[in-house]
Amino acid sequence: MRFSFIHAADLHIDSPLDSLGAKDPAVAERFARAGRAAVEALVAETIASDAKFLIVAGDIFDGDWRDVSTGLFFARQLGKLHLEGIPTFIAKGNHDAESVMSRALPYPDSVHVFSAARAETRLIEALGVALHGRSFAQRGAADDFVTTYPARREGWLNIGVLHTGLDGARGHDPYAPCTVGDLSRYGYDYWALGHIHAGEIVSRDPWVVYPGNLQGRSPRETGPKGAMRVSVEDGRVVGVDPIALDAARWAHETIDVSGLADASEAPARVGAALERAYRSAEGRPLAARVTLTGVTPAHARLVAHREQWEADARALGFAIGADCWLERLKIDTSPPTERAAAVEPDSLDVDALIGEAAGDSEFAATLAELTRAVSEKLPAALRPEMKVDDPAALAKLVALTREFLRGERQ
Repeated sequence: MRFSFIHAADLHIDSPLDSLGAKDPAVAERFARAGRAAVEALVAETIASDAKFLIVAGDIFDGDWRDVSTGLFFARQLGKLHLEGIPTFIAKGNHDAESVMSRALPYPDSVHVFSAARAETRLIEALGVALHGRSFAQRGAADDFVTTYPARREGWLNIGVLHTGLDGARGHDPYAPCTVGDLSRYGYDYWALGHIHAGEIVSRDPWVVYPGNLQGRSPRETGPKGAMRVSVEDGRVVGVDPIALDAARWAHETIDVSGLADASEAPARVGAALERAYRSAEGRPLAARVTLTGVTPAHARLVAHREQWEADARALGFAIGADCWLERLKIDTSPPTERAAAVEPDSLDVDALIGEAAGDSEFAATLAELTRAVSEKLPAALRPEMKVDDPAALAKLVALTREFLRGERQ
């Protein structure tokens, strides 16, 4: 017998996007809609692909609903599966644990939510499938959480449904902590995990799989997001394939601007990176963070005018596509370091060197830019102390530098 099922997790329906909202409410609204659109795509794919059942391994919701429309939306999607005769199996995670949710709505009879008291088994006799799962009662899992899972049922395809960070090695808190070795001892054929937002096949013997979250929510969650299609043949899992279901995409591009002499060239380079990322998003709205790195003479100007360069690059993004959004331009460059020549102090013509620097318009402009950048960060009461574009300030700096080079000031 051949069939497939869909394994999803971490839907986080109606998760707030406060960071985007502070920058552009219209973009935040577009990405907020993407969360629901991804759930709709999940249901549509489950039906269209003739999957025999759907597993959701925790964190359907981001927390207690702001209003009942969140729960009604999900109930409506489950109703579509119910009408097609496709059962859904749910294990609650840390975000939608029983203690977190103050409200609930009835689900169709085809939806099975695993108990939080201890792991339980649900059977699909027509397919020879035994699903073992447990929901979170609290945000943190009980010490015996994983140990309550039952032994495998011989002659059945055994699937464990578990919301876990495993041993925490992936940079997440170790919810329901366990190791792949622990899971292997149960003899299950497939472990449908949730909690880690990056899709990953952790093990193939047995299959231990994270589908990742359904829709990216921040610049840390880049690239395609969705679920896993699991193919079964003659009672064995023979394939696990990712399905992109996200309705908007995040990207983080790093651009090496080493040697960049003119800071005004930076927006064009950012625009080129945005265009590449937008093409990769395949028609989805894109929110991209771009980081400039490298050693460049333009470092000071990039830092001093970051907001202006960011606005210029953001405008170039909108020329690429109405849904191409530069979330942030991050400057992580550094200035070049010049090794001083090995000369005797007495051989330095201090006055000539100082006079040359003082008469350099580029030096004066850079100094003014840095002074302005520092001034903008100061409390309003202290800003008058910073003399931006003040010739007297430059003259004072020149005098101090002359004294220092001559050894008159330490």
